Amino acid sequence: MSEVKVNKISPRTNCGTTTLGDSGDTFTIPAGVTITNNGTANGFGATGAVNWQTTVKTGTFTATAGEGYFVDTTSGGFNINLPAGTAGAVVGFKDYAGTFDTGNATLVQNGSDKIGGRTGNALLSTEGMAVTLVFVDSTQGWLVTDSGLQSDADNDPFIIATGGTITNSGNDRIHTFTGPGTFSVSRAATCAANNVVSYIVVAGGGSGGATHGGGGGAGGFREAKSPATPYTASPLDGYPSAPNRVTVTATDFPITVGGGGTAPANPVQPTYVGGSGNPSSFSTITATAGGRGGGGGTGCGADGGSAGGGGNAAPRNGGSGNTPSTSPAQGTDGGDGNSPGGTGGGGGATAAGVPAGCSNTGGNGGAGATTSINGTPTAYAGGGGGGASSGTKGCGGAGGGGDGKVTPGGVACSGSENTGGGGGGGSSSGAGGAGGSGIVIIRYKVS
Repeated sequence: MSEVKVNKISPRTNCGTTTLGDSGDTFTIPAGVTITNNGTANGFGATGAVNWQTTVKTGTFTATAGEGYFVDTTSGGFNINLPAGTAGAVVGFKDYAGTFDTGNATLVQNGSDKIGGRTGNALLSTEGMAVTLVFVDSTQGWLVTDSGLQSDADNDPFIIATGGTITNSGNDRIHTFTGPGTFSVSRAATCAANNVVSYIVVAGGGSGGATHGGGGGAGGFREAKSPATPYTASPLDGYPSAPNRVTVTATDFPITVGGGGTAPANPVQPTYVGGSGNPSSFSTITATAGGRGGGGGTGCGADGGSAGGGGNAAPRNGGSGNTPSTSPAQGTDGGDGNSPGGTGGGGGATAAGVPAGCSNTGGNGGAGATTSINGTPTAYAGGGGGGASSGTKGCGGAGGGGDGKVTPGGVACSGSENTGGGGGGGSSSGAGGAGGSGIVIIRYKVS
């Protein structure tokens, strides 16, 4: 076997063509030999493989044939200009940050080159996807030869879900519902323990009463903290009691968020009471609505998750909280009113409403419960403060409870929205405050 050793082979004429061998010849490349292509390789056929570039693309760019790109659309979608199509050309793209669903990458055709046999641009809009395209001919243009999702390579996947407002805290994901919705689980976690989610469910608070009205009771407060999600829960954490645990599967979970009780009109009706709140629910967990406060015509506070405070009219009793009963208790009792013009505060999640004091004063609303399920210590389900004819008006309890009437001829303060706080009670000629709407928050481990 003869052997030729040279450092370079060039055509005889400038810009000419050099041919190796004749038709039917075979050239063998021994093991250990590396061939480096610094130009354009034509006629070798497409293998579907690309040379992946590790510099992440974060804005519009033009792809080069033979290369693959990691594309980050976290800050918003952008265009990817495809190269000119030549038979066998191949390009690849991978969703770098799992954001193609919210920030689409648009494949822009080069001139008249088609994509999938159609004229026009194409969208990459599936979270976590990777796609390889090969240019075939002018009829079909760029065709997908390989596609896949990052989930295909998961070795210990966690819950994947949508619904509500989604935030993150540490290794956990948080879904916050301030109105009705659906917690939709598309994939459960591989580890069963990670499918036990943390939650709070808070019902709508009750309204305060009018004309010497008692404070409204807070909406019922339910919480269970999964061991998989390390945060500081409230004293009402119901885990590990089986009835309080929620284990999710790949299905939809309807969410109900209760509205607050309607405020009573400024005294134009005989009872001077408004409405109790509305319940909230998630899976098997229901938080009972807060009871409305008693008024100048109907004095007793209503039962509920937390109960309303007693108003001016006999018998002036505060209602019973934790009705129906749960363990831990979802709320407390309302405070009693007295004669002639003192009223009781509405019950809160962790403290009962304060009874009316002497000298026609209103009792304070009971304190709510503080939890860090949303990543920040936050109080929910405070009771409304009681009204009074001439003395001190009651303050709302921590967690969104409304104060008793604070301005002559005005209405009492309403419970804060999405806290389940009770409304404040009205004074001698004032209307009570509306109850605050509830909230549902779900938290689970994602890494």
